Amino acid sequence: MSGGFYNVECPDCENEQTVFGKASTEVACAVCGTTLARPTGGEADLLGEVIETVEAR
Repeated sequence: MSGGFYNVECPDCENEQTVFGKASTEVACAVCGTTLARPTGGEADLLGEVIETVEAR
């Protein structure tokens, strides 16, 4: 995965949220607070299911 944006589904509440692929901070679900992405120094570790890649318009 490159450093694009991804729509990720929360494994707990099924909320769909857009996450940056190279997130430098932990990203939590806006609804329930479950961690969706963890920084790894490069590509973020996406913990939810990636629904789609968000393309530039």
